[in-house]
Amino acid sequence: MLTIGCHLSSSKGYLSMGKTAVSIGANTFQFFTRNPRGARAKALDPKDISAFLEYAGEHRIDKILAHAPYTLNAASAETRVREFARTAMADDLERLEHTPGNCYNFHPGSHVGQGAEAGISLIADMLNQLLKPEQATTVLLETMAGKGSEIGGKFEELREILDRVELSGHMGVCLDTCHVWDGGYDIAEHLDEVLNHFDRVVGLGRLKAIHLNDSQNPLGAHKDRHAKIGHGFIGLEAMARIINHPALKHLPFYLETPNELDGYAQEIKLLREHAR
Repeated sequence: MLTIGCHLSSSKGYLSMGKTAVSIGANTFQFFTRNPRGARAKALDPKDISAFLEYAGEHRIDKILAHAPYTLNAASAETRVREFARTAMADDLERLEHTPGNCYNFHPGSHVGQGAEAGISLIADMLNQLLKPEQATTVLLETMAGKGSEIGGKFEELREILDRVELSGHMGVCLDTCHVWDGGYDIAEHLDEVLNHFDRVVGLGRLKAIHLNDSQNPLGAHKDRHAKIGHGFIGLEAMARIINHPALKHLPFYLETPNELDGYAQEIKLLREHAR
């Protein structure tokens, strides 16, 4: 069965997200751990978490994905910015232990003129400070579009980070279809070749989640503008091949398309109709 969901607001808690997901035909979801543009995180409610875990079991909600705030930049040249990244991620990982066995996704960051090598080193240093042997959350590096000084627009950069993380068994990758397309990987016409390249460089065993987004831009634009499924340059046929690919179909898919809930419900229904 296709495991698919979308990005939901976490303002009303876990149980509310679970019920919303079920109401639109989803069996998973993604959410921000805190304000996506800031530092504030809502206090956890143990009763809400307990009720959600029971509800998730009853409705087979699987592999929810927490997303770090966009302002988290572990590769920054500024100590203040890196310290925020470290503090926010440490808090997020501690909070996520209350819903064990799920994933935490973050954008690797931007080196802002230092060079990719320096940025990669800083990201790995932060992860080596934060990861714990006993943690139950898998931390995911997201593939990026490669705009500006972003790190993660090339699979090789993700591999370099993973190679420097001591507890790399707690690490994985989230592949964003819009990002890799904008980064120059042709997943519409050459999906097998892209996945083979990913496997050689990173390893398909590291791939834990997929952000399923069409793109407003042509291949290799390096711009990162998400489009609704079938309304962009990647196209519905390519999306259907992605969700049915033998190397991918067992993974959870998360929509980040420009939609409200009714639009997400329509896309989930459309993709389920194309799932084999």
